[in-house]
Amino acid sequence: MRTSSPAFMALLYFSLGVLFTYLAIQNGQESMWNASTIILMLLATFDFSVSFRFMLLRRKIKQIKKNKST
Repeated sequence: MRTSSPAFMALLYFSLGVLFTYLAIQNGQESMWNASTIILMLLATFDFSVSFRFMLLRRKIKQIKKNKST
């Protein structure tokens, strides 16, 4: 099984976060506080936080590789 790099996964989750944010804004034109808008905002928040954690993981892996080589 092939594993994806943390940078790719971060970009993927960030893109999904942007997509869900866009959909929430488009859906919120009528009424901001309906269930579908809130669910889309929650999904976007989750995706942005996962993206941030993948970027932190990427930095940690780079630091470990750098320390191993020295």
